[in-house]
Amino acid sequence: MAVSELYTKYARVWIPDPEEVWKSAELLKDYKQGDKVIQLRLEEGKELEYCLDPKTKELPPLRNPDILVGENDLTALSYLHEPAVLHNLKVRFIDSKLIYTYCGIVLVAINPYEQLPIYGEDIINAYSGQNMGDMDPHIFAVAEEAYKQMARDERNQSIIVSGESGAGKTVSAKYAMRYFATVSGSASEANVEEKVLASNPIMESIGNAKTTRNDNSSRFGKYIEIGFDKRYRIIGANMRTYLLEKSRVVFQAEEERNYHIFYQLCASAALPEFKTLRLGNANYFHYTKQGGSPVIDGIDDAKEMVHTRQACTLLGINDLYQMGIFRILAGILHLGNVGFTSRDADSCTIPHKHEPLAIFCDLMGVEYQEMSHWLCHRKLATASETYIKPISKLQAINARDALAKHIYAKLFNWIVDHVNKALHSTIKQHSFIGVLDIYGFETFEINSFEQFCINYANEKLQQQFNMHVFKLEQEEYMKEQIPWTLIDFYDNQPCINLIEAKLGILDLLDEECKMPKGSDDSWAQKLYNTHLKKCALFEKPRMSNKAFIIQHFADKVEYQCEGFLEKNKDTVYEEQIKVLKSSKKFKMLLELFQDEEKALSPTSATPSGRTLLSRTAVKPAKAKPGQASKEHKKTVGHQFRNSLHLLMETLNATTPHYVRCIKPNDFKFPFTFDEKRAVQQLRACGVLETIRISAAGFPSRWTYQEFFSRYRVLMKQKDVLSDRKQTCKNLLENLILNKDKYQFGKTKIFFRAGQVAYLEKIRADKLRVACIRIQKTIRGWLMRKKYLRMRKAAITIQRYVRGYQARCYAKFLRRTRAAIIIQKFQRMYVVRKRYHLMRAATIMLQSLLRGYIARNKYQRMLREHKAIIIQKHVRGWLARVCYHRSLKAIVYLQCCYRRMMAKRELKKLKIEARSVERYKKLNIGMENKIMQLQRKVDEQNKDYKSLLEKLTNLETTYNTETEKLRSDVERLRVSEEEAKNATNRVNTLQEEITRLRKELHQTQSEKKTIEEWADKYKQETEQLVSELKEQNTLLKKEKEELNRLIHDQAKEMTETMEKKLVEETKQLELDLNDERLRYQNLLNEFSRLEERYEDLKDEVNLMVSIPKPGHKRTDSTHSSNESEYTFSSEITETEDLPLRMEQEPSEKKAPLDMSLFLKLQKRVTELEQEKQSLQDELDRKEEQALRTKTREEEERPPMRGAELEYESLKRQELESENKKLKNELNELQKALLEKSSPEVTAPGAPAYRVLLEQLTSVSEELEVRKEEVLILRSQLVSQKEAIQPKNTMTDSTILLEDVQKMKDKGEIAQAYIGLKETNRLLESQLQSQKKSHDNELEALRGEIQSLKEENNRQQQLLAQNLQLPPEARIEASLQHEITRLTNENLFYEELYADDPMKYQSYRISLYKRMIDLMEQLEKQDKTVRKLKKQLKVFAKKIGELEVGQMENISPGQIIDEPIRPVNIPRKEKDFQGMLEYKKDDEPKLVKYLILDLKPRGVAVNLIPGLPAYILFMCVRHADYLNDDQKVRSLLTSTINGIKKVLKKRGDDFETVSFWLSNTCRFLHCLKQYSGEEGFMKHNTPRQNEHCLTNFDLAEYRQVLSDLAIQIYQQLIRVLENILQPMIVSGMLEHETIQGVSGVKPPGLRKRTSSIADEGTYTLDSIIRQLNTFHFVMCQHGMDPELIKQVIKQTFYITGAVTLNNLLLRKDMCSWSKGMQIRYNVSQLEEWLRDKNLMNSGAKETLEPLIQAAQLLQVKKKTDEDAEAICSMCNALTTAQIVKVLNLYTPVNEFEERVSISFIRTIQMRLRDRKDSPQLLMDAKHIFPVTFPFNPSSLALETIQIPASLGLAFISRV
Repeated sequence: MAVSELYTKYARVWIPDPEEVWKSAELLKDYKQGDKVIQLRLEEGKELEYCLDPKTKELPPLRNPDILVGENDLTALSYLHEPAVLHNLKVRFIDSKLIYTYCGIVLVAINPYEQLPIYGEDIINAYSGQNMGDMDPHIFAVAEEAYKQMARDERNQSIIVSGESGAGKTVSAKYAMRYFATVSGSASEANVEEKVLASNPIMESIGNAKTTRNDNSSRFGKYIEIGFDKRYRIIGANMRTYLLEKSRVVFQAEEERNYHIFYQLCASAALPEFKTLRLGNANYFHYTKQGGSPVIDGIDDAKEMVHTRQACTLLGINDLYQMGIFRILAGILHLGNVGFTSRDADSCTIPHKHEPLAIFCDLMGVEYQEMSHWLCHRKLATASETYIKPISKLQAINARDALAKHIYAKLFNWIVDHVNKALHSTIKQHSFIGVLDIYGFETFEINSFEQFCINYANEKLQQQFNMHVFKLEQEEYMKEQIPWTLIDFYDNQPCINLIEAKLGILDLLDEECKMPKGSDDSWAQKLYNTHLKKCALFEKPRMSNKAFIIQHFADKVEYQCEGFLEKNKDTVYEEQIKVLKSSKKFKMLLELFQDEEKALSPTSATPSGRTLLSRTAVKPAKAKPGQASKEHKKTVGHQFRNSLHLLMETLNATTPHYVRCIKPNDFKFPFTFDEKRAVQQLRACGVLETIRISAAGFPSRWTYQEFFSRYRVLMKQKDVLSDRKQTCKNLLENLILNKDKYQFGKTKIFFRAGQVAYLEKIRADKLRVACIRIQKTIRGWLMRKKYLRMRKAAITIQRYVRGYQARCYAKFLRRTRAAIIIQKFQRMYVVRKRYHLMRAATIMLQSLLRGYIARNKYQRMLREHKAIIIQKHVRGWLARVCYHRSLKAIVYLQCCYRRMMAKRELKKLKIEARSVERYKKLNIGMENKIMQLQRKVDEQNKDYKSLLEKLTNLETTYNTETEKLRSDVERLRVSEEEAKNATNRVNTLQEEITRLRKELHQTQSEKKTIEEWADKYKQETEQLVSELKEQNTLLKKEKEELNRLIHDQAKEMTETMEKKLVEETKQLELDLNDERLRYQNLLNEFSRLEERYEDLKDEVNLMVSIPKPGHKRTDSTHSSNESEYTFSSEITETEDLPLRMEQEPSEKKAPLDMSLFLKLQKRVTELEQEKQSLQDELDRKEEQALRTKTREEEERPPMRGAELEYESLKRQELESENKKLKNELNELQKALLEKSSPEVTAPGAPAYRVLLEQLTSVSEELEVRKEEVLILRSQLVSQKEAIQPKNTMTDSTILLEDVQKMKDKGEIAQAYIGLKETNRLLESQLQSQKKSHDNELEALRGEIQSLKEENNRQQQLLAQNLQLPPEARIEASLQHEITRLTNENLFYEELYADDPMKYQSYRISLYKRMIDLMEQLEKQDKTVRKLKKQLKVFAKKIGELEVGQMENISPGQIIDEPIRPVNIPRKEKDFQGMLEYKKDDEPKLVKYLILDLKPRGVAVNLIPGLPAYILFMCVRHADYLNDDQKVRSLLTSTINGIKKVLKKRGDDFETVSFWLSNTCRFLHCLKQYSGEEGFMKHNTPRQNEHCLTNFDLAEYRQVLSDLAIQIYQQLIRVLENILQPMIVSGMLEHETIQGVSGVKPPGLRKRTSSIADEGTYTLDSIIRQLNTFHFVMCQHGMDPELIKQVIKQTFYITGAVTLNNLLLRKDMCSWSKGMQIRYNVSQLEEWLRDKNLMNSGAKETLEPLIQAAQLLQVKKKTDEDAEAICSMCNALTTAQIVKVLNLYTPVNEFEERVSISFIRTIQMRLRDRKDSPQLLMDAKHIFPVTFPFNPSSLALETIQIPASLGLAFISRV
């Protein structure tokens, strides 16, 4: 039909809109041919007229049906155009929270700006191995497709990730690499996958920065090749980088940042190791502060620095190199702070000792003067001379920035080289998957050289993408044999030619760069002259002469010519580079520039395979001839073009996979969709081009089966033929008359655009008519049913209501009469009770009040009396104080006055002495006076002598006076102190008075408060009385209520207790299951490591050549496993190995040494005698030790320290032995690994000799250690006995020494007194000890007598024992010893009945002695058994020699010999249920019974568990013989044999099931016949006779239980591998109920089966397989409980896999699919009922799947529905419920989508639920298995061994 016919009334179309890009509208009337206007109504109800274009008359695009909206693949839409694509992406992104969508071969990824839980390990496992169309769109699906195609087609793959900055390219590439690392693993032990992932943090830190559009924008392109080996495991990786944005190092726009590494360095500046870098805040450096946004919200740069350093360490960049990197980066930051000052217009200078430059030179290790000189000068070279020219300030700044960019680019390349070296593998690469993370199409307000190169690269990628899409379409049509017509698609080759062809933009740019005076303006003019008006894609802006416009495939972009030449040349002055190269202190800096002179061309690769695309060209001082200089001058544009060509060659040689990242908004809001920005990016990334190419042909494609399933409703029964293809053809010819609208292919039907929508319209109309008819019938039937039900209910209600009313009236009359009687007695009781209460309360109040008043009166009188006394004393003290104070003041005033008068007099005298007149008066008559003075001198001399005499007298008097004065001073001081004390006492008394006053005030206030309280109390009591009266009436009511409450609480308590008990039991069961699960997981890990060990051992054995024929090697697996599983034995393999090697036959038999044989026989008898004598001596010594110990326990503390010393000695000995054994084992391994020659294991080889020497030395060392332990034990006992006398002797010597030291008489006297007292004490103690000694003597005499009797009895027993055979001798001696000990125990129990402590110590010593005896007996028995074995061997050899000698004798000699007597066979006894075999036949037994046994034949013809019964009967015979070596060897060989069988045929379900049942049966037999009471309850008396008698095999039972767990886990894995391909197809995809679920139109990503017959699996296939499993397990006799556990695990796997696929497949989340799932689950439940397995717990494991199916079917509209869903889906997590609701997709138009508000309501209701955030169920989870004891009723003596087993060498006993 024509497309215009679809424009009918109510059809929906899309019309352009300036804000929303496209708006939906509905036609109000049919469109007719020739109409110029269409009547429309918008969704908001507004009507408008849409005018058609008069030239094209193009109708607005039609809108797809609602059921097609939200499809996984955009190509599944019926109408393929821009609004349909935009709307579909918006619905998926906003409503369903789905960020991935397929668009043909492209995965469209929209950045959610939010962390989503869809990248976990469980999601990776879910996508692993799945086809791309099987699951919902995901980056993991693309990665899996690439990985699968690489393995299947053996062709390299590429994943091309493109998009705008901030669209999520880097994250998508990162997740793709994580998927490869997780799925493939690494081929080596070097953790290559971790290194591949670790390269991301490093590259992000040095190559990513914050832009206005993205916080983590990649500012370079990278192509990572992940290498794989032949087994498709990661072996290494290689990275190529493209066009690093170096300009960001020196300049950042507003709200942008430099590269992350600089801010990480600044944030970590405080670290000790970074102190030398002299860093600071990011705002301090010019290169990091220009953007004004140094911090990103939510990002901690210091933590990111830690991650970066950890990644560097993981990739092999050591700490020295890391510090070198940080030095260079810090140097760049400091270089940016270097400032210049202008000297004039053409020159500049740097300030002297400029700090930033000094730090830079210090960090780089270069000279300050040289660097400062060349930053301000440059060297110019001409043909004749070279001269230095100063540069201006602007040029110097540009040169500084160019140097910083150059250093950073070199460092970037160096880091990439080292990352590649770390990721490089020595293993040969078989294939690779490349991940291209490259910049998308960019257009800004100002576009420069970087945007030009980026858009050029996108043009090339878009061309390759178009060609690939076109090629796939062509292949699809040719494959389906549809006539191919050429589709016209956009080819951007003209645009590419404009850029890269001869005289193209790049060519002209390179030419202009070579011109001496080339400029951006001249280059722009050349562009205009060359391309303007000649190329339609090249334009000139109207208002500018320095810009040009290119029409790219996505949009027109205007480029500014300014800076093109400089960026293309990328000039750095060579002199500055030479200064850096001259650094001698910083070797890493030289490494960066070591290839500067090599000048590798961009087309050549580094050794690691990376193309150097960001290399800068250093401008030389003088042009050098040769090819190298020419290559060195290549511009950035030329390099980029060459690298891009290389990239395109790589991509063309691989199979590409496309990921297009879309940025939904510019504000980084989570789940916000901006239609304008999205359309721009869809146009730019080629998604719409893919749609256009698909829409040009036949975009809609259906398989015949899908078409038939969907449109079966349009057919009549007679139209349905057996041939589906012919049926579909007939239907289409009737429905669509224009045959050009569809084509029939081999397997599919191809439709033109819009035809599927037409078919959907017809189908919906037919279904609508059918629904109306069904509704009419059903509603009438429902109303009739409702009326009849209501009538019947009304009659029933009337009858019951009337009867109820009559009964209520009678009850009312009875209650009224009873109430009157009760009221009478109740009122009387209440009044009497109230009177008694009031009377008692009144009496009580009176007594309390009177007592209170009397006490108050007494207290008041007491306080008054005390106050009077205090007043008396205080007043007297105050008067005294006042007197003393006034007296002191008067004296002080007198002193002050007298001092003042004396000072005045002194002042007058001083004035007079200074006056001149005074001196004049004195000088009058001076001469006369001199003569007088002379005379006076003479007189004075005489007087002097007399005065001397007086002076001596005065001195004596003075001394006496001074002594008196001193005594007076001392007395005054004492009086002064007393005065001070008195003043202190006065102060304290004053304080006491103030305190008493306060207390007085307090008592007065308290008195008032008490009086107030008394009034209140009186009122309260009155009120209380009234309240009590009121409450008394309520007491009975409360009592009744309480009784009722108590009764209810008792019930509740019992219920809660029962609930708690149930919960606790459940919790305990859960804990037990967790412990079992942990143990079984550890066991599983152990088995995996064991298998790995076996594989490695096999590889080692393959490397070592086959030994010589004469030497038989000991089986290493046998020895290792024997040592692993033999817990109870103490004889190690090393003891037995030399003996075993002696037994091995050689090519020529050596003659037997008879003397050695006789010596060994003699040695055996001597050992038996020594054993008996040692046993008797030991008994004697132990009795003596016991007697001495009991005597010493009272006198000294217990000797626990000696025991501890003995234990420590024993432990040290064992540790030293262990270390020695480990060292010897390492030597042995080294010897074996160093030489892998054929002679390694031959006798005489170094390894062989080392092994023999170590074995002999270990055995000798063991004997020596045993003897040393015995000697140490005896020495310790002797030391204990010697401790007491030593102590006494030392005490006496110390006493003598102390006496000698005491020289003072007083000390000697005190010592004498002390000795007297001690002598008395000692005498009393001596008397008490003498009494106790006498008592002990009597007891010892009695013991000696009893010991004599015991000795005689022991001698008699010894004589009897020597007459017994050796086997019975040990048992008899043990029996006698046990009886003796019991008798002794009874005797001592009676003896120490009064003293329990003594009895307890005696019991402990007795136990120790018994343990020692048992140890000695075991050692002796082992040596005896060992020697017996040697005797048997030699006896066997003697017999063989005798036979050989008889064969050599001639027949004549035989006649002379006497005839040997013939053995007469005994009559066979009754069969005891034991089987005997020779030791040499053990390998044959294992071979026939385990290794070569076919489970099918045994299961069909023989009794279940026969191998287990035979093995147990062999064990019984070995137990009967008391041969522990045979038991151990048989059990070890059995376990190893079962492991070998399972390793060989571990993928066969029958084999694993057979050996699981036999292992369990063997385990049950060991329990049933162990002799333990718990396992013997169900045995018959005859079975109890068959119990084991000599050995306790409990440890071997544990080993067998572990083996059974391993077999069970292997059985589950085999079962899972068989069921896995069936589950999804049978449970989800197959329509068990035909016609219920309609198939929706498929897209390009249809389901492609990776297994040939996967589509044939149905639910019947699963049930048939379950029947097979159940039949095989029952046939093998597996325990019913174990079968239940296997079935439970099987159902869990089925439910988990089904639910996980449902959660990851949008096409499966519909109402009809929910019905299919519920039907399939009911069929599985029916199967459980048939097999009587409903109580196995298998049904409960399907509960999450059942609830998910119910969730698909229930109503999802109102709050009541939300409440019902929350209560119903208790087995599903919140994430799973929300995911199902988001994925719910209507298949028909009658269904409705789930609204966003409803999903939010569900989330709000479930926010308090605490469940796992994990989305998927763990399908690999294995429930812990248990093996309940299941005894067998089969009698062992009735078991017959069939001849078919080949066990004729076994004899019945």
